[in-house]
Amino acid sequence: MKDREAVLRSGSRPAVGLADLAQLVRAPAALSVPGDVLAGAAAAGHPLGVRTFGVMGSSVCLYWAGMALNDYADATIDAVERPERPVPSGRVPRRTALAVAGTLTAGGLALAAVSGGRRSLLGALPLAGAVWAYDLKLKSTPAGPAAMAAARALDVLAGALAGGRGPGRTTGTGTALWRGALPAALVGAHTYTLTALSRHEISGAPARLPAATLAASTATALATALPAVRTAVAYAGRRSERTGDTAAKRSAGSAALCRQPSTAPSWPVAPRGGAAIRYSPAPPQGAAARAAVVAAGALAYLGSYGTAQARAVREPSGENVRRAVGAGILGLVPLQAALTARSGATAAAAALGVVHPLARRLARRISPT
Repeated sequence: MKDREAVLRSGSRPAVGLADLAQLVRAPAALSVPGDVLAGAAAAGHPLGVRTFGVMGSSVCLYWAGMALNDYADATIDAVERPERPVPSGRVPRRTALAVAGTLTAGGLALAAVSGGRRSLLGALPLAGAVWAYDLKLKSTPAGPAAMAAARALDVLAGALAGGRGPGRTTGTGTALWRGALPAALVGAHTYTLTALSRHEISGAPARLPAATLAASTATALATALPAVRTAVAYAGRRSERTGDTAAKRSAGSAALCRQPSTAPSWPVAPRGGAAIRYSPAPPQGAAARAAVVAAGALAYLGSYGTAQARAVREPSGENVRRAVGAGILGLVPLQAALTARSGATAAAAALGVVHPLARRLARRISPT
């Protein structure tokens, strides 16, 4: 007790605790970051590897840096709207938040360089620039949602650059970026709507805004899932058709043998037409399993983020909008899993799907918003 009184009289602050730092950087929300990298790496053709894991760690550092920088930049606003946050409450000095942001940014860039060399650094540098530009300049401007969407899209492309390199092969930088463009665009579209919605976490939103973001989320889920499902259905139809044609040819061949005169050989003779059967090209093996994982991820995405947005449509209060934003941050994980499975990395996508319930549980202790 005497020691505490002495600290208060001297005007010095107690040391910043780990729990305060975890709240400063919204630690559980970082579980939504590795899936960006994995989706991009899967699209480039090499989802798992040392470079990919290194870029995941780099992206987590840059994400946490952005969260700390956000609280540094918004200290005055948070003092009114969110006085319980670490900086306005005095648990974390503002200059400490800036130091944390700088340290994490440097660590993220260093980790990218060490794990993937110039190529990974090429992905990390514009991402770091987008994070700092958003928090310090663009967040409160009309360009804010686009800037945040660009940051997430760059994170996916950083994964594509890492995934384009693997044992015994190297995909060109331009090719890797092209392959990662579609998942980057879908993740960016999700992030744009989420950021636009997040601007109304305190005062609430007009009902048309969550209705518009819900429509965009539904379109994102459909654009992710339909190609894989359509491919699986088409493959099943072609396989059924081939099976029917083969059975018909075998039946016709058997009937022809039965009509042979008694002088014909008694051993079975294969129909000559069998070699002429043409099979249409089939998609990679496991198309049905892949489509199931993609569809499950898309449904989980809509089931979490979409449900929260629908609630905000019915009652667009600040609390419901804030819950929708939190669901959207964590709901990105099943969307990433669907995109990863769509590129062929079904096992990696299934493993990523386990992260979503874990992130939701941790979010009950530390808010992701």
